[in-house]
Amino acid sequence: MSVNTVGRLLSRHLKNIKPGSLDWIGLRPERKMDMQEVSQVEAIAEMGLAGDRRCNGTPGSARQVTLINSEHMEVVAKLMGFESIDACLLRRNLVVSGINLMALRHQRFRIGEVEFEATAQCHPCLRMEQALGQGGVAAMLGHGGICAKITQGGVIAVGDEVVKL
Repeated sequence: MSVNTVGRLLSRHLKNIKPGSLDWIGLRPERKMDMQEVSQVEAIAEMGLAGDRRCNGTPGSARQVTLINSEHMEVVAKLMGFESIDACLLRRNLVVSGINLMALRHQRFRIGEVEFEATAQCHPCLRMEQALGQGGVAAMLGHGGICAKITQGGVIAVGDEVVKL
């Protein structure tokens, strides 16, 4: 597996990044369906999360799993004038805390026994206007998390450690 030049440059500054924690897991069985919260899930290498619609997509896709920081959810809530935001509304698969996901872009990381490669920022879609109300897309800009692909499968569970490799 090859991490690009940006990834190699960033990696020099991430040697002592502290681990985070997996706080929430959600699956979308089909497009436009509500998210289903689960406590653990099988991650299938090069495909996605079992039970999630993206797992039925193109093998090797760069958007097999989407992740967001719980800390960024708090920022979005404040920008929207909410006390908090239900993770289901944001349509991301994994909510993590304690580690800056943006620092993991172009990096490999592990959650539990599963290895991932962060591929890109996860930009908000127009559905955030429906889910959060007017201004939802603007509030999510820069806070939408990252996309990743699964390089080594296994099971992940809420409470698992998130570690940069």
